[in-house]
Amino acid sequence: MSGDESPRIVVGIDGSEPSKRALRWAVRQAELLGGRVDAVAAWEYQDAYVWLLDTSRVRYDDEANAMLTKTIEEVLGSEPVVEVRPQVRHGDPATMLLEVADGAALLVVGNRGHGAFVGAFLGSVSFRCVHHANCPVVVVHGRGD
Repeated sequence: MSGDESPRIVVGIDGSEPSKRALRWAVRQAELLGGRVDAVAAWEYQDAYVWLLDTSRVRYDDEANAMLTKTIEEVLGSEPVVEVRPQVRHGDPATMLLEVADGAALLVVGNRGHGAFVGAFLGSVSFRCVHHANCPVVVVHGRGD
């Protein structure tokens, strides 16, 4: 982060409730720090199914962008209290989040969890982000986790 920029917080968005909670958390933190939020939606083809799909990248980018826009507006309304910059990336979600978070003040991800015992473990995206990010990472757990 350069000295002339406000703190940048990166948050992963996939439309799930945990990612919505992560977005709320990231925006509150950005407000406290006088920062901004990069909201990132990442998608990739699943290798096992790629031969079944219409692999028009434009179509999937458009769908990811629509989901991201809808999620941001649903969670924050039409006028967020801080600057929120949506980004759609094509690639492995953890890798894309790590790339965007390079140089950020913070990376925020949601964790879906699967109950009391299994929920104690991080999901694959949050696990990779926690272990490989070049900045602090906050994992926002869902209700009941």
